[in-house]
Amino acid sequence: MDANTVLQTAAECRSFLESGSDRDWEKGIPGMEWTVAQAVAHISDTLLWYATDFAAGQRELSTMDLRVRPESSPADLAATLGTFATVVARVVQGAPAGARGWHPYGMADASGFAGMSCDELLMHTYDASLGLELPFTPSAELSEATLRRLFPWAPHGADPWRTLLWANGRADLSGHPRRREWRWHCAPLAEWDGAAP
Repeated sequence: MDANTVLQTAAECRSFLESGSDRDWEKGIPGMEWTVAQAVAHISDTLLWYATDFAAGQRELSTMDLRVRPESSPADLAATLGTFATVVARVVQGAPAGARGWHPYGMADASGFAGMSCDELLMHTYDASLGLELPFTPSAELSEATLRRLFPWAPHGADPWRTLLWANGRADLSGHPRRREWRWHCAPLAEWDGAAP
């Protein structure tokens, strides 16, 4: 999981969102309190948070208020997503070997921040797709890369996109109970203890 994976994921998500830019982005997302616009703004918020958290190092900095304006046009929200994905990708790419950054789920490395960025992009674009009433299915390659980096305990053999949705508590997966709570492993994979949280 690296900067190029973040950029590829952002490109897929941005292209999808732009394809629905003529739809109602003020519409609520079923099962959520967000509108489509709020979900897409949240993606960009999170990408910039990840870039700053990784650059800040091993302690949390809470010195900034960050908010992408969801009242912006759909085209501008999609462009902001692409721009902030580029920012986090460049921070990931430029990080020195062994760099770590603070996250509530663990001290993430470059691949962890890349994975979290991809997961935010994929999951919240999926959320937006429900409000837009358009099908969203990212590439199996990107789904698998994100799944294996953040959820190493996830089952093998099923469709990677469906399994990633299941790991994030958004879908059922045959033979496995629906996840009501979830978390990922963003620290280096070498530090995973082999158990599902």
